[in-house]
Formats: sequence, structure tokens, C-alpha cells
Amino acid sequence: MPVAENSRVAVYLDFDNIVISRYDHVFGTGTWRRDDARDHTAHEQSKDEIDRNLATARVDVGAILDYASSFGTVAQSRAYADWSVPANTSYRRQLVDRAVDLVQLFALGGTKNGADIRLSVDVMEDLIRYPDLTHVVLVAGDSDYVALAQRCKQLGRFVVGIGVAGSTGRALIAACDEFSDYDALPDVKPVSRKAAKQADAPTDPNDDAGALLVRALRIVAEKSDDEGWAHLSSVKQQMVRMDPGFKEKSLGFSSFRAFADSFPKKVELQQSGQAVRARVKG
Repeated sequence: MPVAENSRVAVYLDFDNIVISRYDHVFGTGTWRRDDARDHTAHEQSKDEIDRNLATARVDVGAILDYASSFGTVAQSRAYADWSVPANTSYRRQLVDRAVDLVQLFALGGTKNGADIRLSVDVMEDLIRYPDLTHVVLVAGDSDYVALAQRCKQLGRFVVGIGVAGSTGRALIAACDEFSDYDALPDVKPVSRKAAKQADAPTDPNDDAGALLVRALRIVAEKSDDEGWAHLSSVKQQMVRMDPGFKEKSLGFSSFRAFADSFPKKVELQQSGQAVRARVKG
């Protein structure tokens, strides 16, 4: 769907659902429950191993939000979970840094936290309160959201679904206008069950900006039929949607073209009249 300049996007993440589904996708169906990964700190003998598993199956929140921003300005984003649970706690900082509202839910009946009901109520209230919202992004795999997706479409909103492969109900996929597997999002890399990388390691600002450039380019190119090429102006617009604080001049570049030129191993550029196109190498 072409993105209009005034498109406004609301993102809703059933966070428990996506974290559990990702863990089971990596380590096998039912592993989350068998490992008791939700409250694993109570089991000292297996704590370190499960910590490594959680890191390996870590959900890239940035990839989800960046993809959502390709549909327009993200005007609202909420994540629903029990944030006192150790498996969710490690995500709080990156969610807050991306201006995601954290909605606290406590488990009902042992494991179910009622996220589907609370999330659905919030979506409907937001659509009534903010009629300018054009897109609804549902990050979940639960078929309980089918009725919500259908209702959003009846109200004239474009519904985007994101879920983990193998754990998303076919009915939910059919109920959305567009659906993407989490693993198919730009820059989400296949995970290894070996030792996870250290999180939050110091990085050079230019390295971060280069990764942002590549991710933005892949997102824009995905919506184009031009063999992976995208206009450089569109790539910059997408980067700013993903990171409003991005400014090439603060990184020492006189123009966005000069910034893109500084990553010759990652990006190739092509002049076409007055326009410049770019695509990811390899």
C-alpha cells in the first residue's frame, strides 16, 4: 500500500505472546513452558543456561517499530506484558527509549494475563478518540485478535499483522490487509542456538548510523519493484521516521549523499538524472 504523507500508525504489541512464540520457534514448540523461562530465576541450576537462551531468542523491538514506521508516522505504540517477569524486564529500557508505552498486566489463572482483552479495548478506544489514525499494526499471533482486525478494517483502517512463523493462526493472517512473519522483517537475522552476543556493547555512532541506513534501505526497497533500488530521498525520510534524532551533519557529513557514500561496502549508489538511487550490496 502506498504511504501517504499524512498516514498515522498505531502499534500494539502483545509482548508476552511474541517473546514466548520466538523462544519456542528457536528452541522447539513447548520449550518455553518446559524451561519455565518465564520465572527461571527461581531455578539456580538452570538460570545461566536459560539466560543464554533468552538472549539468543531475543526479539528485535527496533526491527518491528522500524517496519511499522514504513507505513507512516508512528503516532501511538503500546506493549502489553507483565513487566515484573524477568524474561520481559530486559526489554523495558529499549521500549522506553523508543517511546513505547508499557502497559502492566498481571497473570490471571497462573499464566494468562488478559492482554488480548485489554489490547482490543485500547485499540477501539484509540480509533474512536483519534480518527486520524490510518493504520493499525498488531504484533501478535493469537487468533483471538481476528475479530479486532476485522473490526478495524470495517472502520476503514489498514491492518498490518506481525507474528512469529509457525505460531500465528491462519485466520489472523487472513483477517489482516498485510501480514509479515517476524523473521522476514528487514535486518532480522537468523538466530543461532550457540552463545548469544553480549547486549548493549559500546558501538561507534557511525556504525549505528550505517546499520540504520541499511535497515531503512531494505524497508524502502521492499516496497519497490525496482530490483532493490530506492530513491535516496525516500531512504532518508524512512531513517528519520525510524530515528527522529538522525542528522547526517551531526556525524560530520555535509549532505545525505556524502553520508551514504561513506558506506561503500554496504551500499551502492547510482545517479539517474537529478535523482540518486541506492541499494544494499550483496
